[in-house]
Amino acid sequence: MPLGGAGAYGPEVDRPAVGDRVTAAVFPHWRDGPLEPAYLHQLGGSLDGMLTEYAVLPAAALVPIPAHLSDEEAATLPCAAVTAWNALAGTRPGDVVLTLGSGGVSLFALQFARLLGARVLTITGDPGKAARLTALGAGHVIDRCAYPDWHLRVRALTDGRGVDRVVDVVGDLERSLRSTAMEGQVACVGFRSGERPAVDSGLLFAAGATVRPVAVGSRAQFVAMNRAIEVNLLRPVIDRIFPFEEAVTAFRHYESGDPFGKVVISLPSA
Repeated sequence: MPLGGAGAYGPEVDRPAVGDRVTAAVFPHWRDGPLEPAYLHQLGGSLDGMLTEYAVLPAAALVPIPAHLSDEEAATLPCAAVTAWNALAGTRPGDVVLTLGSGGVSLFALQFARLLGARVLTITGDPGKAARLTALGAGHVIDRCAYPDWHLRVRALTDGRGVDRVVDVVGDLERSLRSTAMEGQVACVGFRSGERPAVDSGLLFAAGATVRPVAVGSRAQFVAMNRAIEVNLLRPVIDRIFPFEEAVTAFRHYESGDPFGKVVISLPSA
């Protein structure tokens, strides 16, 4: 979302300036620190979203776009990318990270984990995507159809130790916990629609791991992520870009097209 052309700001705002390229934090009032009830209002949820030609936002919610990214590439960052960055908080060089699937959060988690110096294992149900996941930096791609109990394969690939972190976007907490090393972490990003798998307290205790719910992230995390993206010239994976007037088609493609990467709706030029 470039703030230019007909863009304007209030009398008490000096940054950003008209013409600056910015995007917005999903939680516009969550600047830093832990998420609290006062910060829960979110764009596209309790607040109007961004599928609009013009938007009014608090200046503190705006985040500069990395200079090397196009507007369409930058549009992929506020939700999926910040979620992945938050899920990987505390990851260190040499850690082993497990990502599930090839959705937006998982692809960003794969890219960021590699950027942070981690080794990445990836689960997929589509063998045709294995080469693309490998090209993004996955050290091993595990076919969950060939290995339904994929946690056993994860253990084998880590010499029995398990991984330091799982980015779980489907809510498969049982296999995620069985894949995790002692004192590792499962970042629980979400779950499949309609499914609420029970958590075995005995398994949780035996795993010796932490399950941490992840709700996108703060503006401070967004800024730190963008700094890493810009320094490393990282580019998001985009499946397809649709013009603004084809927004409905874009949603249908996202729903049924099994995209690899983000589906973006491009705003008209100012």
